[in-house]
Amino acid sequence: MTKNPLKNDINLTPIPSWLKRSIGKASEISTVQKIIKTRNIHTICEEGRCPNRGECYSKKTATFLLMGPTCTRSCAFCQVDKGHAPMNLDPEEPQKVAESVKLLGLSYVVLTSVARDDLEDGGAEWFVKTIKAIQTLNPETEIEVLTSDFWGGKQGKISQKQRITTVVKAKPACYNHNLETVKRLQSPVRRGAKYERSLDVLQWVKETDPTMPTKSGLMLGHGETEAEIVATLEDLRAVQCDRLTLGQYMRPSLQHLPVQKYWTPEEFDKLGEIAGSLGFSHVRSGPLVRSSYHAGEE
Repeated sequence: MTKNPLKNDINLTPIPSWLKRSIGKASEISTVQKIIKTRNIHTICEEGRCPNRGECYSKKTATFLLMGPTCTRSCAFCQVDKGHAPMNLDPEEPQKVAESVKLLGLSYVVLTSVARDDLEDGGAEWFVKTIKAIQTLNPETEIEVLTSDFWGGKQGKISQKQRITTVVKAKPACYNHNLETVKRLQSPVRRGAKYERSLDVLQWVKETDPTMPTKSGLMLGHGETEAEIVATLEDLRAVQCDRLTLGQYMRPSLQHLPVQKYWTPEEFDKLGEIAGSLGFSHVRSGPLVRSSYHAGEE
């Protein structure tokens, strides 16, 4: 009998040495944590248990998670809280985030969010409010957005394309939307999302503003093949996606999908070279790479 590559089991593969890293200095980390906690805002660094949060915090950088820490979807790879009703929006959150950006002295900030399919526009206007608040207090700071596909919920009045256009017109420095995995594995990995729908997001951004850089990322380790990865990269280039991140999926808990393979640093280097040959303008490919990692160095 053929084994299901995504079946949950208790056989745990040891984490290879190249995925282990120092958490960083506690005193430097606490500076960012204090700013975030005292304002009751959130970062994907903490909610998603990013393996790079020690390094990023020590450099006083963070990726802000908008609209609360609870997601309306239940992707099988993600550590973010889900399974119950999301929080009401905090009307002061855009200003709190803007103040945090100023206190941290960020020249480049990433704004992401949980999926909020319960909201009329999926949270598109909330991104705009936060962008404007940051621009008012920090006019020199560049802002990258990492959004959901803006599908679901009350689609009747405001279409998916209108939601995306709303964010694009706020003029972020880069628009990021992650495919996360190859086409074959979308259903078990990204519950509620679809491959073609995500490609549409990136295409609509370019249709609205051809000058805006677009970006996407994949987490490797769910059982994908090299050929499937290359085919995915080709699909991204077909919708003029400019920037790419490739990183290793790391299982947050036993309730999440098991890792099927730990790709080696050499394999990531090879995939990065392939991506470069396909025409991506910026490529970050490595086991510990995440979609917001060193984003300001593009």
